[in-house]
Amino acid sequence: MAGKPKLYYFDGRGKMESIRWLLAAAGVEFEEEFLETREQYEKLLQGGSLLFQQVPMVEIDGMKMVQSRAIANYIATKYNLYGKDLKERALIDMYVGGTDDLMGFLLTFPYLSAEDKEKQRAVIVEKATSRYFPAYEKVLKDHGQDFLVGNHFSWADVHLLEAILMVEEKKSDVLSGFPQLQAFKARISSIPTIKKFLQPGSQRKPISSDKYVETVRRVLRMYYDMKAN
Repeated sequence: MAGKPKLYYFDGRGKMESIRWLLAAAGVEFEEEFLETREQYEKLLQGGSLLFQQVPMVEIDGMKMVQSRAIANYIATKYNLYGKDLKERALIDMYVGGTDDLMGFLLTFPYLSAEDKEKQRAVIVEKATSRYFPAYEKVLKDHGQDFLVGNHFSWADVHLLEAILMVEEKKSDVLSGFPQLQAFKARISSIPTIKKFLQPGSQRKPISSDKYVETVRRVLRMYYDMKAN
């Protein structure tokens, strides 16, 4: 019997968080090794575990996988969260890609100065409410189904809920003009595996702290944008 997937990253969100969400949604238990020192990172490099010299890295099914999209693709496929046919997979890829674009603004947020954080907060809310949330609101309204693709729970639903909750951390009433997304959030949050992940004590990570940012910068010698992706 294969062991649990093992995740190598920092004790915080970053690009590993979406992988944690996906594993949790699939009901898969996983282990984590948190990078806290430069020596840990260099050991992974010297051991050949980081193909492109970057994290996230996940050990799963005898592989040491890097590149967050490749990791997520594998998990989604393995655990039936990637649609039933080519067309559904294309739609899931499109929706995940759109959500990724929004998430990009959120992932850089912890590394900004206080002044730039306020500017970025406004950008995040503006992008979410003028571009991304209206698109998903329309998708859900037009097909009248519970999920984004094929009326089946998929990676697209998991990723969108993650993004919604992160944007709500910036503006709590950001869904006030989106009734379809409000209902979607309630539905997806009530799925047993998701509900468990949202409970205190789960492996879901909190908002990135200054300590987390300092650790990332120290371990990667300030090369966060180049290495931690």
